[in-house]
Amino acid sequence: MEVEIPIFPLPDLVFFPHTVLPLHIFEPRYRKMIADCLKGDRRLAVVMLRSGWEEDYEGAPPVHSVAGAGEIIKCERLDEGRYNILLRGRSRIRIEEELPSGKPYRVVRATVIRDVEPPGGAASLAPGLESLVSAYLRLLETLGKKDSGFRDKGAEPAPPGALIDRIASVAVPDPRIRQRLLETLDLQDRLQVTSSIVFDLLLLVTGGTKAAPLGKERLN
Repeated sequence: MEVEIPIFPLPDLVFFPHTVLPLHIFEPRYRKMIADCLKGDRRLAVVMLRSGWEEDYEGAPPVHSVAGAGEIIKCERLDEGRYNILLRGRSRIRIEEELPSGKPYRVVRATVIRDVEPPGGAASLAPGLESLVSAYLRLLETLGKKDSGFRDKGAEPAPPGALIDRIASVAVPDPRIRQRLLETLDLQDRLQVTSSIVFDLLLLVTGGTKAAPLGKERLN
């Protein structure tokens, strides 16, 4: 499925589906973008800038081709036209081309891309997913953090891709690896990479090494 969607390019930030991202919008061009989104379908994509973006930030610096697309679910308008918004991730998209829009912000044509299940189906991921969830919860407990609500109590079980994305969004600190995971459609591969990182972090924490690599702000 193809969509036309505005993009919000940011440095070192990867937006996963199935997560909620708080954003403070203050630049004039992006204030206009949010105002237009609120009048329309409330959807926009967050895409990570490629290295070297500093040279052309005010223009159209290069971005990664895969981004997270979401919907504004909460918006607070502040003084001087600024906004605080909450963006709920809905899908991955692959940017096909940038469109002339006549607007101060960038608009792209993109394709919605889907997770790819292993030959054995989602059920074949269950053992590895159970191990990942167990390690993640133990990591949070070791750090004195509560379950961050990645599984809604009383709700239908989340699909494997959603659970992996939610854990990765909290536990994977390196933006380059986060982007790699965003681009990984094969669920078995995404599960393997995320599990390896979480298990390594758990080993560091339980071994008495500081847990600084997690990034405390990601566990609040």
